[in-house]
Amino acid sequence: MTELNVTLEFSCCDCQEAVTVTVRCTGGGPARKGGVAAVNVPCPTCGQTNQLSFEPDGTVRSVRLFYRQPLPTFSVN
Repeated sequence: MTELNVTLEFSCCDCQEAVTVTVRCTGGGPARKGGVAAVNVPCPTCGQTNQLSFEPDGTVRSVRLFYRQPLPTFSVN
């Protein structure tokens, strides 16, 4: 099993503040050439969750807002 620590730097999609985060990747998936991983990171400034796609070398491919889908509620009818 491969373990890799990757430091990612990006701007929050909501408040545009700079964010730096270190993630630990385990397994063999993203470490392969051309592999891409994703992680959800809350902004420490505004609290909005950003979804990052990144490469094993720390290159951030995309950053977008992460919206949680509300859980369905059951009718009492």
